[in-house]
Amino acid sequence: MPSPQLVRWNPCLEPHRFNDTEVLQRLSCMAIKGDMFLVANLGMKQPCQSGDRGCPRDGRYQFNTNVVFSNNGTLVDRYRKYNLYFEAAFDTPLQVDHTIFETPFAGKFGVFTCFDILFFDPAIRLLGDSEVKHIVFPAAWMNQLPLLAAIQIQSAFAIAFGVNLLAANIHHPSLGMTGSGIHTPLKSIWHHDMENLTGHLIIAKVAKNPRGLVGTENATDKMDPSHGKFLKILAGDPYCEKDSQEVHCDEATKWNMNAAPMFYSEMMYDNFTLVPVWEKEGYLRVCANGLCCSLLYQRPTLSKELYALGAFDGLHTVHGTYYVQVCALVKCGGLGFDTCGQEVTEATGLFEFHLWGNFSTSYIFPMFLTSGMTLETPDQLGWENDHYFLRKSRLSSGLVTAALYGRLYERD
Repeated sequence: MPSPQLVRWNPCLEPHRFNDTEVLQRLSCMAIKGDMFLVANLGMKQPCQSGDRGCPRDGRYQFNTNVVFSNNGTLVDRYRKYNLYFEAAFDTPLQVDHTIFETPFAGKFGVFTCFDILFFDPAIRLLGDSEVKHIVFPAAWMNQLPLLAAIQIQSAFAIAFGVNLLAANIHHPSLGMTGSGIHTPLKSIWHHDMENLTGHLIIAKVAKNPRGLVGTENATDKMDPSHGKFLKILAGDPYCEKDSQEVHCDEATKWNMNAAPMFYSEMMYDNFTLVPVWEKEGYLRVCANGLCCSLLYQRPTLSKELYALGAFDGLHTVHGTYYVQVCALVKCGGLGFDTCGQEVTEATGLFEFHLWGNFSTSYIFPMFLTSGMTLETPDQLGWENDHYFLRKSRLSSGLVTAALYGRLYERD
């Protein structure tokens, strides 16, 4: 494939200009026929010379590549995946591609692939261009519950950075690969299906300049009693605090102060520190290293399920190495503490809650998943007294996961 920056080429109209480009020709003609910009993921080979310090012995690189065609069939850009995930057939480019293409209908789009979404380069650096309001995201993502299901991270990225994310995941249920969507900061349209082998076309109308959710609030938020309690706790007013070690009370309150035992359990291959969420309402706090996570909650009814509040602050080292700070409210796989962190897709427990932590990063993904692999949008997100919080009431179905997933890229 020639570099689009060096060669202007329309494969559909100039099919014989370069050899072995039948796939590019077909994609180019599809873009013309549909009168649309088209992004596709494919494998690309690139010859190299022995003097090139990274040139493989067979004399060619192989890259996991996204190609971009304009609506007239011209190859306008490409992106070579930088953060590979067990992809022995592909090479890592010597330099990161920061691929941005411009459209006449919605301005600038950024492009990256699958595992890239968890890293600073290229995903976050692309958004340094404030005119990039849309991301195109091809993926072959294996769902990893309870924190990294495909639609979960897709939606979280759109909310965290106030962009539209167009995500096309391979549909291969036997490998745990499913979950695509068109995600905006305020709403998601998604498809998740582990039963059928056929895919699904998603169409949605979205804003050219999406309105962000982070930091937003409305007049009723401040009037809500639970939000008032949250603000008072953060301000240090005398409310009882129940952490994993002991109870601290300066004056009588209505909280049920039965001790919540601290325990440890593996979640996403990381050793989380947790406390059980047993009561119908309350305030819990749990700490891991320098991260302290808090939960202020009410439940309309108690379900026969175990939920737990967990914290993790450390280097994740399985299936990738990256530093995370996580506050998570999760439904456990059973009633035993050792089941907290297991993969769960169904739940009946309803909550109204504030979840917050003293994060040392501004890169925080709000993860939300409810029963049946469905998504919810937080009512409010943002910083308050050096703590990042998520607020939600009126869940439409049982809570599977609510989490604040912080990334400390500089500590990877």
